[in-house]
Amino acid sequence: MDDTTRRQFIDRVRDFQARGDPSGWCDQVYRDANGDVTAVFWADRVANPYLLDWLQAHPAKDPLLRAVTIGCGVGDDAEALAAHGYQVTAFDISPAAIALCRQRFPDSPVDYRVADLFDYPAAWAQQFELVFECNTIQIMAGAYRMEALNAIAALVASGGDALVSCRSRAMGTQQDAFPLPLDETEINGFIRAGLNQTALIAYDDDQQPPVPHFFACYHKPHA
Repeated sequence: MDDTTRRQFIDRVRDFQARGDPSGWCDQVYRDANGDVTAVFWADRVANPYLLDWLQAHPAKDPLLRAVTIGCGVGDDAEALAAHGYQVTAFDISPAAIALCRQRFPDSPVDYRVADLFDYPAAWAQQFELVFECNTIQIMAGAYRMEALNAIAALVASGGDALVSCRSRAMGTQQDAFPLPLDETEINGFIRAGLNQTALIAYDDDQQPPVPHFFACYHKPHA
């Protein structure tokens, strides 16, 4: 994406945000792709490597364990969870994204759903033994960021885990960036939401120039 296209894209995102629709712009990106996954510029088309490492280190021991992928995009992380033995629900606010997932993985056991993080089914609350969030909070602005974080934390079942992957930043920096990375105070919102942090990995990705990230792991104590 060249600088002019990027500025136009950011202007469109901020227009949606100013109208009280913090993620409505996502569907346009997927619709513009017209079924071509390579045209979704943020899609890696592979599962998150830190998610894969966690799954290898924590094998699912019960075939009834449930997992959910937040803002599932083109589906690779959801498919990885299913391959490691979870019953997976994967949702995205974009109908075009969900259609693309179903097109890519027509025989998948994953339950792909169109759903809004701010208005998901009440029956999902505290029902998932594993919750995976990747890069959703960072596309939100203002108060929507903590609202999204709390909605994600509320999905975790008693005794369950939440894994969070996101861009990171030092406190007080990049305040006008989009996506806006999370600083440590923000990601610690999961602790304030009642989860125990079990790991916080800070790393640089393989882009040029490298982009700092967090991969954080949380556990919800048994009630």
